[in-house]
Amino acid sequence: MLGAAISFPNLGIEIEKLNNTFTVFGIEIAYYGLIIGIGVLLGAALAFREAKKTGQNVEDYIDLALYGVVFAIIGARIYYVIFEWDYYSGHPEKIIRIDEGGLAIYGGIIAAVLTCIVLAKIKKLSFWQMADTGCLGLITGQIIGRWGNFFNREAFGGDSDGLFAMRIDTWDTDVAVTVPKSVHYIDDAGRYIQVQPTFLYESCWNLMVLILILIFKKHKKYNGEVFLWYIFGYGAGRSIIEGFRTDQLLIPGTEIAVSQALSIVLVILVGILLIYNRVKLSKGKNVRLPDTVKKM
Repeated sequence: MLGAAISFPNLGIEIEKLNNTFTVFGIEIAYYGLIIGIGVLLGAALAFREAKKTGQNVEDYIDLALYGVVFAIIGARIYYVIFEWDYYSGHPEKIIRIDEGGLAIYGGIIAAVLTCIVLAKIKKLSFWQMADTGCLGLITGQIIGRWGNFFNREAFGGDSDGLFAMRIDTWDTDVAVTVPKSVHYIDDAGRYIQVQPTFLYESCWNLMVLILILIFKKHKKYNGEVFLWYIFGYGAGRSIIEGFRTDQLLIPGTEIAVSQALSIVLVILVGILLIYNRVKLSKGKNVRLPDTVKKM
């Protein structure tokens, strides 16, 4: 299958040409941004549907979507730039070029949660109930958004000849591919690499998490439980998948991947909280997480 822009040789899939942009009426549009946009719209639609089903005011979630998306993108970019400051300090004009990639999802999640806290406080609503609803939209956006990495040929893992191995033509003049030193070429000309498609792993993992929490939410015992399971499920997958990636954001001065470390910490803390709350429930005690406001 040498000659294709991208292929999955062990699955028999070959894509002859795959640009990362397309043109409409003379305007160049990045697939990365388009896919992020689609993810946002579908995620918001799912959250609105859940709000309506549970008797909440959909307009509150429209506000959350409008503000949350803006601040999530800003937060995702700030997080990425902070941990890649060695590069961006020398290329400040690139800081705003999110169309080239470089959005760290944990920065987006942190910003979205902070936005939800502020909005819940202003509207005198339960943050945890909003988080239970909003996380359905958030993970939907993550499932779809990861495919932006596919078009940008980024967020891949190391050498692989496994079932899902992805072969990339690094000489494709339409897409600049950064090849890490740890990745080896599979041809004498130094043109093709064959790597783990970690974007695919994470997208599929998140789809499984979404399905599980959609089933579980019918049996939740307290506001915030669905959100905690989302953090636990996403963190568990990310803690493993991040270890495969070759473009990890590192804690300055160390070889520790910041997103992997954060995932492990969250899984441990949230896991303990989930178990603790379930033990309380089994003893007939009520569980109520601390909220930003007392509901009026």
